[in-house]
Amino acid sequence: MSNIGHDIHKAAALLKEGRLVAFPTETVYGLGGNALSDDAVADIYEAKGRPDFNPLIVHVRSLEEANLYIEWGEQALALARHFWPGPLTMVLPRKPDCKLSLLVSAGLDTVAIRMPAHPLAQALLHEAQLPVAAPSANRSGRISPTEASHVHEELGDRIAMILDGGPCSVGIESTVVDMTGPVPVILRPGSVTEEQLSEIICHPALVAGSPIKWMEMPQQVRHDRIKSPGMLASHYAPSHPMRLHAVDVKSDEALLAFGAPVPMGTLMVENLSPHGDLREAAANLFRMLRRLDATQARTIAVMPIPEEGLGIAINDRLRRAAATNKE
Repeated sequence: MSNIGHDIHKAAALLKEGRLVAFPTETVYGLGGNALSDDAVADIYEAKGRPDFNPLIVHVRSLEEANLYIEWGEQALALARHFWPGPLTMVLPRKPDCKLSLLVSAGLDTVAIRMPAHPLAQALLHEAQLPVAAPSANRSGRISPTEASHVHEELGDRIAMILDGGPCSVGIESTVVDMTGPVPVILRPGSVTEEQLSEIICHPALVAGSPIKWMEMPQQVRHDRIKSPGMLASHYAPSHPMRLHAVDVKSDEALLAFGAPVPMGTLMVENLSPHGDLREAAANLFRMLRRLDATQARTIAVMPIPEEGLGIAINDRLRRAAATNKE
């Protein structure tokens, strides 16, 4: 059984030993293992029950450390200098002498890499002096964890330690951008938006569909392999069926609301943001989904979320969560 604590030195020592440690980032909690070790990375896949074609994000403490593993392009370096540390992951070519485990790339010649902004994540990376592979700290395809208790519920008996940093401030996974070709392609939307990216690179970024429509994408993302986390059509799934864009509710449903007014008469209501604030909604999304999923409701109804700004990322997660658990 893993222990929940605040000891960064102990967590770093466990990572150096090849053990798995869950830790907070500004986005969600990550399930960390030594990204240089095939055994540690294999343990991540096993703990999550994760398909072996789904790559892992590698977390680094600095641009200088990233330089050891990936090939920079001018646009990618500009984005890193502006958004790192922060919730932006870039898919970039592996260097020929890259020492990262090939398992983190799931057999591809690219690496999904980012530098987290959370102070505990930064402290852990500096203490461990290792690149850390870290997908979300939950069983594969399930609701992402935004609190230490969520990790304990999902993986408590499978990992060595949970580093408790309180609730995650952003609450949804990082934006993932494929930078391997001439056109940046957003593979997974997040809190860094298309508009923000375009301002830095002075070039519009393409947005991959949800689910991905491969033949409509540029050649750089038309692979028969998944290039980044969060691209599976079904992901972030609760155990209950979900009904999106709900404008009315039934008595045997639980409701994930947004703004006001809120339809009444359900078994339970969680409001992502009573005032219609998309940033507040993103931070609350996975925690509130977990609460509703714990009820005896037949279905989780979800009120409409604006398809703008952070709403794009929220709706992406909701569509994937509802992809296979349909009413």
